[in-house]
Amino acid sequence: MSRIRVAVAGASGRMGREVVKMVLQDPELELVAAVSRTSDPQLDAGRLVGLDPCGIFMSNDLELALVEGKPDVLVDFTAPQSAAQHTAMAIRHKVRPVMGTTGFTPEDIANLDEQCKQQGIGGIIAPNFSIGAILMMKFAAQAAKYMPHLEIIEYHGDQKLDAPSGTAVKTAELISQNRQELRQGNPKEEETIEGARGGLYNGFRIHSVRLPGVFAQQEVIFGAFGQTLKIRHDSYDRAGYMPGVNVAVKKVMEFTGLVYGFEHFID
Repeated sequence: MSRIRVAVAGASGRMGREVVKMVLQDPELELVAAVSRTSDPQLDAGRLVGLDPCGIFMSNDLELALVEGKPDVLVDFTAPQSAAQHTAMAIRHKVRPVMGTTGFTPEDIANLDEQCKQQGIGGIIAPNFSIGAILMMKFAAQAAKYMPHLEIIEYHGDQKLDAPSGTAVKTAELISQNRQELRQGNPKEEETIEGARGGLYNGFRIHSVRLPGVFAQQEVIFGAFGQTLKIRHDSYDRAGYMPGVNVAVKKVMEFTGLVYGFEHFID
């Protein structure tokens, strides 16, 4: 059985390095390109992640890497402003995108899904590849059927570019599938400091905390008469996302069209 050929965009970033390491250590996968706008083109990708040289040198040109490397799959952990462009580029070259980058609009997702179908390939956009985080989202969506009053608080480091996080948005979307829109709190409520109550989504609030020293946590708090329920997930290391990325790289070879959300691969 031939190995799945993988290109990694954002390879010199903190998530990208973990992906490169994961690919190099899986005998079913083959690293064929490692792309970063800022890396030394003489640097071996194996050396980049503290492993033995692998013979794949860093590239700063994604399209050239797709043409020359001929990957089956592109794993992308870059930046929100380049996410849709990179996905479309991969699809154009019949490379299956596995996107850990956020920043897609519903229109982007619909258009990219159609492009995947036209090319006869699969793709996935996942705001979070952590299996624990996906379970948190599923449990929260289930709880919302019975406790519709809720708020989401998500915590990330102060260098994160988007707020709320893609995980918080995806959680809110899943909750909204099980919960009719409901205006919570006092109808005469007034913010004396703008933004104090957080962002409003489908009648409930999302709060984004950005502080140095924080990695990635999220909790969904439910309130009802005489009780509260808190569902929380904490990530402590980027390596915790890699089992999910590994599953996505292999699953994306089996279907056509673009899947939004890693929860589709979790029973």
